[in-house]
Amino acid sequence: MSRSFKWGLLLSLYFSQGLPYGFFTQALPVLLREDGVSLSRIGLSGLLFLPWALKWIWAPWVDAHGLRKHWIIPLQLATILTAVALAMVDGSAGQQLFWLKIAIVLCALFAATQDVPTDALAVNLLGATERGLGNAVQVGGYRLGMVLGGGVLLIVLDHVGWSAAFLAMAGFLALTLWPVWRFPEQQVLPPARDVFKPSALAGEGSRSASSAARSNPLAGVWARLRLPGMGALLVWLVAYKFGDSMASSMVKPYLVDAGWSKTEIGLWSGITGSGGGLLGAVLGGLAADRLGRRRALLACGIAQTAAVALYAAHAAGIGDMAMLKAAVALEHILGGMATVALFTLMMDASDPGHAGTDYTLQACVIVIATGVAGAGYGAMFGISTALSGAGCALLLWALAARRVPARLSDAIHSGT
Repeated sequence: MSRSFKWGLLLSLYFSQGLPYGFFTQALPVLLREDGVSLSRIGLSGLLFLPWALKWIWAPWVDAHGLRKHWIIPLQLATILTAVALAMVDGSAGQQLFWLKIAIVLCALFAATQDVPTDALAVNLLGATERGLGNAVQVGGYRLGMVLGGGVLLIVLDHVGWSAAFLAMAGFLALTLWPVWRFPEQQVLPPARDVFKPSALAGEGSRSASSAARSNPLAGVWARLRLPGMGALLVWLVAYKFGDSMASSMVKPYLVDAGWSKTEIGLWSGITGSGGGLLGAVLGGLAADRLGRRRALLACGIAQTAAVALYAAHAAGIGDMAMLKAAVALEHILGGMATVALFTLMMDASDPGHAGTDYTLQACVIVIATGVAGAGYGAMFGISTALSGAGCALLLWALAARRVPARLSDAIHSGT
């Protein structure tokens, strides 16, 4: 398989996730705020994306059954059909919002499940020296999807209408199916190992333990969590991203309250901001491969914290609209750098034979961290700045003190 096809496959897989997620996360807070919904209720709307936080429950089962592409294709088709169904909704704004929430839950369930085999495929496709650039391609594809979904489609919704926006979404998603359809998985990748087999249940090698695990999928998760250092690693990952995620969750309502239109939000936060995230992804990938994991995490974490500090300053009355636009752009650029550095670390910690489960466990704790929103912009952005910096320091300390899984510690201290 050629290198260009590998990058193209990863780009399309993560683009297909970023497109609907970008639209829903960008559009829903704006539509709710315009409808007069309070900030506290907007924060609770994040519960609609709960499948992303809970996919670790069924990840071991998905990881152990069938080819990865045989999961990805049907799930993506289900998302396409959901978008087409949404395009057919015709009624009041209240009715559209109701069906939009239903569709968000369905698409989140489809996409969250699809993400398990997608991440497993990526971990197995990329060698240790390719993971920085590979994660840049992944995050770049996801950001590109968010540019289209959260930027262009939001503008289409504002100027052309509801049906056109969702039909366009369905059409773009259909195009991304071609690379994965052509991917010769059985010739390129080894099959995933069954996390329910006795050999995978660290210390529980009996047949009775294996039988219990098959009747209770959580046993497969527990087997992975019991690996030395894994539980601690999950804590450090949350700490690293918690502050930045706290700020990001409320940026869109903040922009609405600042007087921005849907077009301005789509242009600056969707297109310019997420487009800047593409640059950040490339810079973060280069940093992870050339600076080493620890130095890349430190540099990107400090930059991420500085970007969040700009929101805190603006909420405190410092700076003008130009500063707010700069904050939006820089948040995506510097946040993209930190995300790629962190995702590269997460791949290092994932066993290729259980990649879907291991990577999902790590990704889920980050998704859970993104569900936290503060009350009050000034206090929230200020707290976010402090937590972002503290989280960066905690993760770097854990790496230096080897309070992480052995395979990740070996990768870090070998200079990768």
